[in-house]
Amino acid sequence: MPQNLSPIPELFVSPDSAQKLKQEAGELISHDLTSRQICDLELLMNGGFYPLKGFLPEADYDSVVSDMRLADGKLWPMPINLDVSQKFADTIELGTDIALRDQEGVILATMTVTDKWVPNKSLEAEKVFGADDSAHPAVNYLHNTAGAVYLGGPVTGIQQPVHYDFRSKRDTPNELRALFRKLGWRKVVAFQTRNPLHRAHQELTFRAAKEAQANLLIHPVVGMTKPGDVDHFTRVRCYEAVLDQYPQSTTTMSLLNLAMRMAGPREAVWHGLIRANHGCTHFIVGRDHAGPGKNSAGKDFYGPYDAQELFKKHEEEIGLEMVDFKHMVYVQEKAQYYPADEVPEGGTVLDISGTELRRRLAEGLEIPEWFSFPQVVSELRRTRPARNKQGFTVFFTGFSGSGKSTIANALMVKLMEMGGRPVTLLDGDIVRKNLSSELGFSKEHRDLNIRRIGYVASEITKNGGIAICAPIAPYATTRRAVREDIEAFGAFIEVHVATSIEECERRDRKGLYKLAREGKIKEFTGISDPYDVPETPEMRIETESTEVDNCAHQVILKLESMGLITG
Repeated sequence: MPQNLSPIPELFVSPDSAQKLKQEAGELISHDLTSRQICDLELLMNGGFYPLKGFLPEADYDSVVSDMRLADGKLWPMPINLDVSQKFADTIELGTDIALRDQEGVILATMTVTDKWVPNKSLEAEKVFGADDSAHPAVNYLHNTAGAVYLGGPVTGIQQPVHYDFRSKRDTPNELRALFRKLGWRKVVAFQTRNPLHRAHQELTFRAAKEAQANLLIHPVVGMTKPGDVDHFTRVRCYEAVLDQYPQSTTTMSLLNLAMRMAGPREAVWHGLIRANHGCTHFIVGRDHAGPGKNSAGKDFYGPYDAQELFKKHEEEIGLEMVDFKHMVYVQEKAQYYPADEVPEGGTVLDISGTELRRRLAEGLEIPEWFSFPQVVSELRRTRPARNKQGFTVFFTGFSGSGKSTIANALMVKLMEMGGRPVTLLDGDIVRKNLSSELGFSKEHRDLNIRRIGYVASEITKNGGIAICAPIAPYATTRRAVREDIEAFGAFIEVHVATSIEECERRDRKGLYKLAREGKIKEFTGISDPYDVPETPEMRIETESTEVDNCAHQVILKLESMGLITG
């Protein structure tokens, strides 16, 4: 039997042992896994992350970060660790078994904690992602979401995470290997994607399969991807619509519950190892594969072919062959797609970028059939209607007394007067009274309050309403997290009410600044606690010489210019 088709080791115990272990694990200290940790654990248990036997111990972590290898020399480019809070870590002694639970409290596995340490996250960011730059979503996650302490140790699998969506399309590595054996497939080329498939992708995959003389596995990621990506429910419906365009005897699709890191070259090598574990023999590596976009200086994090070069260097160790991504363009005179470097002389090249596609969807403009399938466009329009029919959030931020609430109230009235969508005001004081009455004013509690506001606003936006938020929201990282939550469903308009601290203190209707100056209010924004001035808000409003009505009208004009409301 070819090596790629023989069974691969898993970390699960037998069903009988699992039942017994589950009862015993009920007495252990429990850790509730995050969404990303659930993705990692699933692929650890089912062999997708083979040869890992659990979350990396410190020696393996250090070696992976510095050299892309485990301590025993095996190729592995991505640190896979259980990050936890300092408070939880303090309760764990080395050698302790802990129960790993999903977000519903179901025990999925146990872990023997062999290592516990505080990582150098800046070094990890530099080595793994190429820069300690929070414009990178994984670096931002590393510094602002991940726990402060890493735990390492072997995992014993009890049961897989439960997925209620697309269950028939989710396959473990061994299930895919068994399918390939049954179908008699000896060569399989995998296509990694986190975006909907359009006609250029179809042509690309056809050519890749033909070049490798292999069958085709469309293997999209449905775990965590880049903030702002199309949700996986919509994407899978798009894939199903396109699958009819492929010959059934040579193509199949399976969903991969992977939490992407957008780590470019390292991620390409990681994706290759994962696909080799799933029984594939070839892998399509794209231009700027798994790139996160621009860094803080406005330049791409990785070069366009860095991923292909690193993959090619380690191709033999990865265990599958790379198929170069061909950038496909449509030639008008020939009415078909060609690789960009094979366009016939004099041919007229037509292309639509991702940015242009999003603009056309947002404005309800035509998307030509040469670019995408009507079924795919229909699915995308269902999820992303024209902007003037989407929900959105206007998020005011500024010092206490800057005028945020007053402008927000005026804006709410103007939007209600226009009609068309329900409008909800989430003012800082109102939220404090109704959602966060138990919270104090420590940084942790203020962050939690803003995240609650963001959650409610995201639900309003998701359901087609307008949310107007007016908290102080002093911390840039928290505002960014709220933006990411909301932009999954609609537009986020950050409005910096840029009233000076001197003017706010002069107004001081509530007497708060006086109390803060006297030391009677601790951690008061602008006096004894910092305010991160927004660097690139959608709007910046000066209030010291401008009427409230005019300020609100400026926001209305901005919303009109963005296509979110009609004049």
